[in-house]
Amino acid sequence: MPSSTPPLPRPAAKRSPAAAGRRTAALAAGADAALILLFAAIGRDAHQRGDIITGVFATAWPFLAGGALAWLALRLWRSPLAVWPAGVGVWLGAVTVGMLLRAATGQVVVLPFVIVALLSLGLFLLGYRLLAAVVRRRNTRRGRA
Repeated sequence: MPSSTPPLPRPAAKRSPAAAGRRTAALAAGADAALILLFAAIGRDAHQRGDIITGVFATAWPFLAGGALAWLALRLWRSPLAVWPAGVGVWLGAVTVGMLLRAATGQVVVLPFVIVALLSLGLFLLGYRLLAAVVRRRNTRRGRA
């Protein structure tokens, strides 16, 4: 006869540090990509361009490629939420490679756009890492108290 009592819950399996690190790296890479796409979407909206989805990807791909290249070249998965070198590396990689790819493919590269890209992507890509550092520091202090 089957039992009518539900089974007892099992304790959650603890993740290994390596698995947690891979998850953090994947989330950081996803956040970087999402913020670069947001930058492109805001820019396209500000200039009232058509083709919302394809246009955002057409604008963002050089910056996404630059960010991905920075992730690979600097091996940012080792410490993906660090402001230095991860945040600065992905920021400058996205802007530098992004502008070079835009120029190579005949897209517009003018000084005001370079400045806006530097400031906007700097705010986005460094900003969430700075916020994460503050949260981690606050949680560490609470753990000691």
